[in-house]
Amino acid sequence: MKFGICNETYQGWEFDAACAHAASAGYDGIEIAPFTLADDPRELSLEAATRYGRVAMQAGLEVIGLHWLLVKPMGLHLTTDDTAVRKQTIGFASRLAEICAAMSGKIMVWGSPKQRNIAAGQKREDARGHAVDAIWDICEVAGPLGVTIAMEPLGPAETNFLNTAAETIEFIRAVDHPACQLHLDVKAMSTERLTIPEIITASRPWLRHFHANDPNLRGPGFGNVQFEPIAEALYSAGYEGFVSVEVFDYTPDPETIATNSIAYLKRTFAR
Repeated sequence: MKFGICNETYQGWEFDAACAHAASAGYDGIEIAPFTLADDPRELSLEAATRYGRVAMQAGLEVIGLHWLLVKPMGLHLTTDDTAVRKQTIGFASRLAEICAAMSGKIMVWGSPKQRNIAAGQKREDARGHAVDAIWDICEVAGPLGVTIAMEPLGPAETNFLNTAAETIEFIRAVDHPACQLHLDVKAMSTERLTIPEIITASRPWLRHFHANDPNLRGPGFGNVQFEPIAEALYSAGYEGFVSVEVFDYTPDPETIATNSIAYLKRTFAR
């Protein structure tokens, strides 16, 4: 199993320093939030993206890809009835696919809960149709670049659209594009009726990326979730991608989060 960490874990660190520490801690890859590199990621040139990818590789890391896609700039949205906003969102995400490929990344995790919420009074079938069409258009750009759009189910406290793995798989099937696949996150799966191993098993054909964290918003091993059954389910499913540490509580410090999380994962996933 390969292990990665999200770069925003290193709050305020320069990218090269974050890569150096992640590599020294034993990670295989780095996952990048575009807004950490530029307030408006559209201003990030492909040449600059290539340099970031080279920095990661020189540190000994693989660039996994991108996540937290629609944080900046403001005003982007996937399901809105506003055609102009959807068009802008498609263009922005398509540009991110080019940036991801320039970094040698292969995955774009599509979470962005607020930017996919179905608005009050909006018809659910219309919102879903807008999202299906938009993701298909983005995949038409991403796919030939070798980039997969990995749709992320998120709990109902975060969004009202794509709350379960099963719902997200039905969405992926509706998009019907090989570049549209599934991402699973331990924190999010903890809100579902099924157990996490059951979700992993049922999602096997679509699973392309995986986030390791705890419902307490901290890293794996920092909470009550036991990862041994999760590790066994991933191995049984034949999963060969990254298990990437993503946290939302950045205490006590980046070094402790990074080193303790990977130590726990390596113990848990050891075979």
